[in-house]
Amino acid sequence: MIHKQLIQAGCLSLSLLAGQVMAAVPADQVARLGADLTPVGAEKAGNADGSIPAWTGGLGQDAGQRDADGFLSDPYAADQPLFTITAENVEQYKAKLTPGQLALFKRYPQTYRIPVYPSHRSVTMPKQYLETSRLNAADTQLAEGGNGLQNYRSGGLPFAVPQNGLEVVWNHIGRYRGLSFQRLVVQASPQANGAFTPSLIKQQLAYPVGLSDYAPAEMANLLYMYREEFLAPARLAGGVLLVHETINQVKEPRMAWQYSAGQRRVRRAPQIAYDSPGAEGMRTMDDFDMFNGSPDRFEWKLVGKQEMYIPYNSYKLSSPKLKYTDIIQPGHLNPEHTRYELHRVWHLTATLKPGQRHVYSRRDLFIDEDSWQAAEADAYDGRGQLWRVSEGHGVYFYDQQVPQFSAETHYDVLSGRYAVGALFNEQKNAYDFSVRYSRKQFTPNALRASGIR
Repeated sequence: MIHKQLIQAGCLSLSLLAGQVMAAVPADQVARLGADLTPVGAEKAGNADGSIPAWTGGLGQDAGQRDADGFLSDPYAADQPLFTITAENVEQYKAKLTPGQLALFKRYPQTYRIPVYPSHRSVTMPKQYLETSRLNAADTQLAEGGNGLQNYRSGGLPFAVPQNGLEVVWNHIGRYRGLSFQRLVVQASPQANGAFTPSLIKQQLAYPVGLSDYAPAEMANLLYMYREEFLAPARLAGGVLLVHETINQVKEPRMAWQYSAGQRRVRRAPQIAYDSPGAEGMRTMDDFDMFNGSPDRFEWKLVGKQEMYIPYNSYKLSSPKLKYTDIIQPGHLNPEHTRYELHRVWHLTATLKPGQRHVYSRRDLFIDEDSWQAAEADAYDGRGQLWRVSEGHGVYFYDQQVPQFSAETHYDVLSGRYAVGALFNEQKNAYDFSVRYSRKQFTPNALRASGIR
C-alpha cells in the first residue's frame, strides 16, 4: 500500500500557485544525480587527501544487528580517534570548526573537547524516495518568494541539486526521516552543576504519503503531521501537542493545538512557532530539529560548501550501556561518548529581514551533504553577539535506511546552560519505523480523546 502511494505521489504535482515562482534546474544538472552526484545531490567523490572518502552507496541494511531491545550494533565500534581537539590545540584545527564550536572551547577550556574519528559516508535512503527525489529535482520550484514549494511530490527531497540558500534549507526541512515513526526520547535542561530532571516524551510523525488514508488533493499544502505527549515527570505528564506542518506557512500558517491534562481542554496554540521559547527557555520553537518551520522571517544566503568536523555516526552516544547521567554533565555533553568526523557541509547564513521580529538577528546552519540534516547551528542575539550553539549528533538507522539523531543539544554560551533532547539510551524499542497512521489520529478530536484515561 505504501509503495503504491509513493508511486501515486511521484505522479502528482502539488501546485501552490500564488506568488513568485523560481525556475527549476536545467536537465543537464538533474542528469548529474547518480553520476558525479549521489541520488540526493552530494558529491560522490572524496576530497583531495582522502580524509573524506568517496560515497559508495552507504551502509547496507545488514551492516549490523538489532538486539531484542531495539538497539543497533555499532558498525564502527573498532574505530579509534585519529586525534582529539582541545583548548590547547584548537588553533591548529579552527579552519574546520564553526564559531560556535570555538566558543564552546573558550567557555569550557578544561572539559570540552572534540574526538575526531575516521570519516564514513554511511547514509542512503530507500529506492522509491531516491526516485521521487529525482523527479522533484527536475520539477519542484520555490514559490511565494521562496516560502513555499510548487510541483513538489511528497516522499522525496525537494531540491537534490540546490541553487540557493532557500533550497538548501528546504532540503533540511523536507529531508527523509522515514514515512512515519514513533519514538520515545528523553529531554533535559541541566542546571549549571549538572543536576537535571529527565522528561520522557512520546513523539509521532507522519508524512502524508505514509498515511493509510492519504488524500493528495486534500493534503496539497501539508508537509507532515506531528504529535508529542509528555509521559514524565508527573508535573508534565499527560500534556499533548499536535502540529500540522504546512509547506507554505505564509499562505496557510502552521496549525497547532495543545491538550492540558490539568484542564482537560484542547486549545489552539499559534505560539508554537518561530521564537517562542521551548525546553525550559533554552531554545526557540524553531530551534527544534536544528531548524523547523517557515523560513520567511530571514534572508537566506548560501555561503557554499566546506569541510568541517561535525558530530557523525554517533552510535556510541546512543549505546544502551550508557545511562543519561553518563552523558549529561555540567556545561555540555560528556565528550567521552561523542564522535566527530570530517564531512562536507552546506553553510547557510540567515539574516533577519527588516521589519520582522525574532530573538535571533542571524543564524548559521551547517548541513551535512549526505543526509541533509543540520549538524551545527549558531544563533546570534539582537546585538550580533553569539548566543546559542546547537549540535545534532547524527546516527544512521541502517536497517531502515533512515538518518536520525542520537542527541540534539542547544548550548547557551552566555549563561553556561544547555538543553539536550532525542536521547534514548534507557528506552527499550525507542524507535518504531513500521508504525502506520491514519490522519484521524492527528486531529484535535483525537487529541481530546487522548486525555480520557
